[in-house]
Amino acid sequence: MIIKNAMVFQEDGTFQKKDIYLEKGFLVSSEEEVTDKTEIDASGLKAIPGLVDVHSHGAFGHDFCDADPEGLKVILKYEKEHGITSYCPTSMTLAKEKLLEIFASVKDMETSSDMARIAGINMEGPFVDVKKKGAQASEHICPPDPDFFRLCNEHCGNIIKLVTLSPKEEGAMDFIRELKDEVMISLGHTTADYNCAKAAMDAGAAHVTHLFNAMPPFAHRDPGVIGAALDTENCMAELICDGYHIHPSMIRAAFKMFGEERICLISDSMMATGMPDGEYELGGQTVYMKDRFAALSDGTLAGSATNLFDCMKKAMEFGIPESTAIFAATRNPAKSIGIYDKVGSITPGKYGDILVVDDKYNLIQVF
Repeated sequence: MIIKNAMVFQEDGTFQKKDIYLEKGFLVSSEEEVTDKTEIDASGLKAIPGLVDVHSHGAFGHDFCDADPEGLKVILKYEKEHGITSYCPTSMTLAKEKLLEIFASVKDMETSSDMARIAGINMEGPFVDVKKKGAQASEHICPPDPDFFRLCNEHCGNIIKLVTLSPKEEGAMDFIRELKDEVMISLGHTTADYNCAKAAMDAGAAHVTHLFNAMPPFAHRDPGVIGAALDTENCMAELICDGYHIHPSMIRAAFKMFGEERICLISDSMMATGMPDGEYELGGQTVYMKDRFAALSDGTLAGSATNLFDCMKKAMEFGIPESTAIFAATRNPAKSIGIYDKVGSITPGKYGDILVVDDKYNLIQVF
């Protein structure tokens, strides 16, 4: 297949008018390499890489923690339809036996071309701080445990790409030092101060779970996890840009502080995404969603009800430059979980994950 005359997003952040060549699901360099010569005219349209969501619990009435492969397929179809072509199903803090069941449900699951590709699993709990648990269930929180992590990873076929922990918890530093070369360790759901967080990052943690949310604020005498992440050059930071979790001014400030290479836009979406207002569930707790605002009965935010494509558009609405927002939803998350050699840019040799959009970022077609 050949996509002709598109304004194609480049790895340097510019757009160039050119043709895109696809062969058996991969990007190739020339028409000579293409067997199916079907042409699609994208004149007047833009082509950007498929989006990469490394933190999402569910969508369209289903949750990864349902441990239901058929429900996960519904989520993956919804994501692909909305421009997310690489996806990390994300777990919550639940009983250990339930977590093993959840991770086992994805192992050897067959997917199809109309679904987002499973890029790995994000293990958000249970190694968190009860004081910053957010929508995590406190009764199942436990100290970081390398053996349990490895058991979970074994159950899903060793595809866990991210694991969140609070560096304050007993055994956290040993966990980081032992597993830093096996999985990306992310700091989050924590009351850790700057010194504790920086020590964890110096030990090998290099990611922050939903920056600003479920952690101390960035204060002038106590900069906390946010300051430690800012001072750690290889640390990536997730950012929920749904218009509810973080004020637009703080979105702009985060990009200015961290730069265009270190912010990963995420949806943190839950099963209410793509659904009408009503009652839903997250981590075994009832969530009330109205006008895309999802919260527990006490008002605690409980994930988002917005997909990553709409989060990227929100970032642009809030004043983030177009190319910077695209990088934050494609290249940066792909790099954060080590899959940039396969996805995240329109480069020959990578998967042919292409979104065709108009100037207002209405999604025209997903490849």
